Amino acid sequence: MSDAEIKSAIKEKYGDIARNSGSCCGPKCGCGTDEGIAGTITMNDLYKDADADVRKNADLGLGCGTPTAFADLVEGMTVLDLGSGAGIDVFLAAQKVGRSGRAIGVDMTEDMIRRADENKAKLKAVNTEFRLGEIENLPVATGSVDRIVSNCVINLVPDKTRAFSEMYRVLKPGGKFTVSDIVSVGDIPDDVRKDLSEWAGCVAGAIDREDYLAVARNAGFRDVTVVSDRTYTLDAAVTFGLHSITVSGTR
Repeated sequence: MSDAEIKSAIKEKYGDIARNSGSCCGPKCGCGTDEGIAGTITMNDLYKDADADVRKNADLGLGCGTPTAFADLVEGMTVLDLGSGAGIDVFLAAQKVGRSGRAIGVDMTEDMIRRADENKAKLKAVNTEFRLGEIENLPVATGSVDRIVSNCVINLVPDKTRAFSEMYRVLKPGGKFTVSDIVSVGDIPDDVRKDLSEWAGCVAGAIDREDYLAVARNAGFRDVTVVSDRTYTLDAAVTFGLHSITVSGTR
Protein backbone atom coordinates (compact mmCIF):
# COMPACT_ATOMS: atom_id res chain seq x y z
CA MET A 1 0.00 0.00 0.00
CA SER A 2 1.10 3.58 -0.58
CA ASP A 3 1.76 6.32 1.94
CA ALA A 4 -1.21 8.17 0.47
CA GLU A 5 -3.52 5.21 1.18
CA ILE A 6 -2.28 5.01 4.76
CA LYS A 7 -2.80 8.73 5.34
CA SER A 8 -6.25 8.62 3.77
CA ALA A 9 -7.35 5.85 6.15
CA ILE A 10 -5.96 7.73 9.14
CA LYS A 11 -7.62 10.99 8.12
CA GLU A 12 -10.95 9.21 7.63
CA LYS A 13 -10.85 7.69 11.11
CA TYR A 14 -9.71 10.79 12.98
CA GLY A 15 -11.96 13.08 10.96
CA ASP A 16 -14.89 10.95 12.06
CA ILE A 17 -13.74 11.19 15.68
CA ALA A 18 -13.45 14.98 15.39
CA ARG A 19 -16.94 15.30 13.96
CA ASN A 20 -18.78 12.81 16.12
CA SER A 21 -16.99 12.20 19.43
CA GLY A 22 -17.62 14.13 22.60
CA SER A 23 -14.94 14.61 25.21
CA CYS A 24 -13.95 11.41 27.01
CA CYS A 25 -13.14 8.72 24.50
CA GLY A 26 -15.90 6.30 23.56
CA PRO A 27 -15.53 2.67 22.54
CA LYS A 28 -14.56 3.49 18.94
CA CYS A 29 -12.21 6.41 19.58
CA GLY A 30 -8.50 6.58 19.31
CA CYS A 31 -5.56 4.26 19.07
CA GLY A 32 -5.97 0.65 20.09
CA THR A 33 -9.64 0.79 21.06
CA ASP A 34 -11.05 -1.01 18.03
CA GLU A 35 -11.10 -4.81 17.99
CA GLY A 36 -8.02 -5.83 16.05
CA ILE A 37 -5.06 -8.20 15.87
CA ALA A 38 -3.91 -7.10 19.33
CA GLY A 39 -7.37 -7.38 20.81
CA THR A 40 -9.18 -4.42 22.32
CA ILE A 41 -6.72 -2.37 24.35
CA THR A 42 -7.03 1.21 25.49
CA MET A 43 -3.84 3.11 24.87
CA ASN A 44 -4.85 6.57 26.06
CA ASP A 45 -3.63 8.05 29.33
CA LEU A 46 -5.97 10.19 31.40
CA TYR A 47 -5.19 13.86 31.94
CA LYS A 48 -6.44 13.69 35.50
CA ASP A 49 -4.28 16.58 36.67
CA ALA A 50 -5.25 18.90 33.81
CA ASP A 51 -7.59 21.86 34.06
CA ALA A 52 -11.21 20.63 34.01
CA ASP A 53 -12.30 23.00 31.23
CA VAL A 54 -9.40 21.93 29.03
CA ARG A 55 -10.20 18.24 29.60
CA LYS A 56 -13.90 18.75 28.93
CA ASN A 57 -13.37 20.52 25.62
CA ALA A 58 -10.15 19.12 24.17
CA ASP A 59 -9.44 15.61 25.49
CA LEU A 60 -10.75 13.04 23.00
CA GLY A 61 -8.82 10.22 24.66
CA LEU A 62 -6.42 9.78 21.74
CA GLY A 63 -3.08 9.94 23.54
CA CYS A 64 -0.83 7.25 25.01
CA GLY A 65 1.07 9.46 27.44
CA THR A 66 1.35 12.95 28.90
CA PRO A 67 4.34 14.49 27.09
CA THR A 68 3.84 18.04 28.38
CA ALA A 69 4.55 16.75 31.89
CA PHE A 70 8.11 15.86 30.84
CA ALA A 71 8.87 18.74 28.44
CA ASP A 72 10.46 21.24 30.87
CA LEU A 73 8.19 24.05 29.71
CA VAL A 74 8.78 27.53 31.11
CA GLU A 75 7.35 31.00 30.63
CA GLY A 76 8.00 32.57 27.22
CA MET A 77 8.77 29.41 25.22
CA THR A 78 7.36 28.56 21.80
CA VAL A 79 6.00 24.99 21.79
CA LEU A 80 4.96 22.89 18.81
CA ASP A 81 2.56 19.93 19.12
CA LEU A 82 2.71 17.37 16.29
CA GLY A 83 -0.66 15.81 15.49
CA SER A 84 -2.47 18.17 17.82
CA GLY A 85 -6.00 16.79 17.38
CA ALA A 86 -8.59 18.71 19.39
CA GLY A 87 -5.79 20.62 21.13
CA ILE A 88 -5.37 19.07 24.58
CA ASP A 89 -1.56 19.23 24.65
CA VAL A 90 -1.47 22.64 22.96
CA PHE A 91 -3.72 24.12 25.65
CA LEU A 92 -1.76 22.49 28.45
CA ALA A 93 1.50 23.79 26.97
CA ALA A 94 -0.01 27.26 26.52
CA GLN A 95 -0.84 27.44 30.21
CA LYS A 96 2.77 26.63 31.11
CA VAL A 97 4.46 29.07 28.71
CA GLY A 98 2.09 31.90 29.60
CA ARG A 99 1.02 34.93 27.59
CA SER A 100 4.61 35.72 26.68
CA GLY A 101 4.90 32.27 25.12
CA ARG A 102 3.13 30.52 22.28
CA ALA A 103 1.78 27.05 21.56
CA ILE A 104 1.28 25.86 17.97
CA GLY A 105 -0.55 22.71 16.90
CA VAL A 106 -0.13 21.00 13.52
CA ASP A 107 -2.56 18.34 12.29
CA MET A 108 -3.24 16.90 8.83
CA THR A 109 -6.97 16.39 9.44
CA GLU A 110 -9.16 19.37 8.54
CA ASP A 111 -11.92 18.37 10.97
CA MET A 112 -9.44 18.24 13.85
CA ILE A 113 -8.16 21.72 13.04
CA ARG A 114 -11.73 22.97 12.95
CA ARG A 115 -12.51 21.37 16.30
CA ALA A 116 -9.30 22.70 17.86
CA ASP A 117 -10.11 26.23 16.69
CA GLU A 118 -13.57 25.92 18.25
CA ASN A 119 -11.94 24.83 21.52
CA LYS A 120 -9.52 27.75 21.31
CA ALA A 121 -12.47 30.14 21.18
CA LYS A 122 -14.25 28.42 24.08
CA LEU A 123 -11.13 28.45 26.25
CA LYS A 124 -10.03 31.95 25.16
CA ALA A 125 -6.54 30.54 24.60
CA VAL A 126 -5.10 33.59 22.87
CA ASN A 127 -1.52 32.31 22.84
CA THR A 128 -2.39 29.25 20.72
CA GLU A 129 -2.54 28.60 16.98
CA PHE A 130 -3.51 25.59 14.86
CA ARG A 131 -2.09 24.91 11.39
CA LEU A 132 -3.09 22.34 8.79
CA GLY A 133 -0.09 20.30 7.67
CA GLU A 134 1.85 17.04 7.76
CA ILE A 135 4.67 16.15 10.12
CA GLU A 136 6.94 15.16 7.21
CA ASN A 137 6.62 18.70 5.81
CA LEU A 138 5.90 20.99 8.74
CA PRO A 139 4.41 24.46 8.06
CA VAL A 140 6.83 25.88 10.61
CA ALA A 141 9.91 28.06 10.12
CA THR A 142 13.39 26.61 10.59
CA GLY A 143 14.83 27.06 14.08
CA SER A 144 11.70 28.73 15.43
CA VAL A 145 10.50 26.56 18.36
CA ASP A 146 11.94 25.80 21.79
CA ARG A 147 10.05 22.57 22.48
CA ILE A 148 8.23 19.90 20.49
CA VAL A 149 5.64 17.60 22.02
CA SER A 150 3.59 14.86 20.40
CA ASN A 151 1.17 12.27 21.75
CA CYS A 152 0.67 8.90 20.05
CA VAL A 153 1.08 10.31 16.54
CA ILE A 154 4.49 9.57 15.02
CA ASN A 155 3.59 5.86 14.86
CA LEU A 156 0.92 6.95 12.35
CA VAL A 157 3.50 8.62 10.09
CA PRO A 158 4.75 6.35 7.27
CA ASP A 159 8.15 8.11 6.94
CA LYS A 160 9.46 8.43 10.47
CA THR A 161 12.96 9.37 9.31
CA ARG A 162 11.52 12.39 7.54
CA ALA A 163 9.39 13.23 10.58
CA PHE A 164 12.38 13.38 12.93
CA SER A 165 14.38 15.31 10.33
CA GLU A 166 11.63 17.94 10.24
CA MET A 167 11.56 18.05 14.04
CA TYR A 168 15.29 18.71 14.05
CA ARG A 169 14.87 21.45 11.43
CA VAL A 170 12.25 23.50 13.27
CA LEU A 171 13.82 23.30 16.74
CA LYS A 172 16.20 25.99 17.90
CA PRO A 173 19.73 24.86 18.83
CA GLY A 174 19.43 23.47 22.35
CA GLY A 175 15.70 22.88 21.85
CA LYS A 176 14.12 19.65 23.01
CA PHE A 177 11.49 17.19 21.84
CA THR A 178 9.34 15.10 24.17
CA VAL A 179 7.03 12.60 22.49
CA SER A 180 4.81 9.80 23.76
CA ASP A 181 4.33 7.04 21.22
CA ILE A 182 3.62 3.38 20.55
CA VAL A 183 6.58 1.12 19.75
CA SER A 184 6.86 -2.60 19.16
CA VAL A 185 8.97 -5.39 20.59
CA GLY A 186 9.35 -8.33 18.23
CA ASP A 187 8.33 -8.53 14.59
CA ILE A 188 4.88 -7.32 13.56
CA PRO A 189 3.62 -9.73 10.83
CA ASP A 190 3.30 -8.49 7.24
CA ASP A 191 -0.46 -9.03 7.18
CA VAL A 192 -0.80 -6.62 10.10
CA ARG A 193 1.54 -4.11 8.44
CA LYS A 194 -0.72 -4.14 5.38
CA ASP A 195 -3.96 -3.64 7.33
CA LEU A 196 -5.14 -0.03 7.09
CA SER A 197 -7.37 -0.37 10.15
CA GLU A 198 -4.33 -1.47 12.17
CA TRP A 199 -2.45 1.58 10.89
CA ALA A 200 -5.24 3.86 12.09
CA GLY A 201 -5.30 1.89 15.36
CA CYS A 202 -1.62 2.70 16.11
CA VAL A 203 -0.45 -0.90 15.69
CA ALA A 204 0.74 -1.43 12.09
CA GLY A 205 2.85 1.73 12.04
CA ALA A 206 4.68 1.01 15.28
CA ILE A 207 8.37 0.25 14.85
CA ASP A 208 10.79 -1.54 17.13
CA ARG A 209 11.66 0.37 20.30
CA GLU A 210 15.40 0.45 19.59
CA ASP A 211 14.84 1.37 15.93
CA TYR A 212 12.67 4.28 17.06
CA LEU A 213 15.43 5.63 19.28
CA ALA A 214 17.96 5.12 16.48
CA VAL A 215 15.85 7.18 14.06
CA ALA A 216 15.90 10.07 16.54
CA ARG A 217 19.65 9.80 17.06
CA ASN A 218 20.34 9.51 13.32
CA ALA A 219 18.37 12.72 12.75
CA GLY A 220 21.02 14.47 14.86
CA PHE A 221 19.40 14.51 18.29
CA ARG A 222 21.58 13.95 21.33
CA ASP A 223 20.74 12.71 24.82
CA VAL A 224 17.86 10.61 23.45
CA THR A 225 16.31 9.11 26.58
CA VAL A 226 13.22 7.08 27.46
CA VAL A 227 11.64 8.84 30.43
CA SER A 228 8.55 6.62 30.70
CA ASP A 229 7.78 3.08 29.49
CA ARG A 230 4.54 1.12 29.81
CA THR A 231 3.86 -2.39 28.48
CA TYR A 232 0.43 -3.35 27.14
CA THR A 233 -1.13 -6.74 27.79
CA LEU A 234 -2.10 -8.28 24.45
CA ASP A 235 -3.97 -11.41 23.44
CA ALA A 236 -1.95 -14.57 24.05
CA ALA A 237 -1.87 -15.41 20.34
CA VAL A 238 -0.15 -12.14 19.40
CA THR A 239 3.53 -12.72 18.63
CA PHE A 240 4.80 -9.19 19.27
CA GLY A 241 4.63 -6.67 22.08
CA LEU A 242 3.50 -3.06 22.25
CA HIS A 243 4.84 -0.39 24.58
CA SER A 244 3.94 3.23 25.17
CA ILE A 245 7.14 5.18 25.66
CA THR A 246 7.82 8.82 26.30
CA VAL A 247 11.12 9.88 24.72
CA SER A 248 13.09 13.10 24.94
CA GLY A 249 16.03 14.38 22.97
CA THR A 250 17.96 17.61 22.45
CA ARG A 251 18.94 19.39 19.23
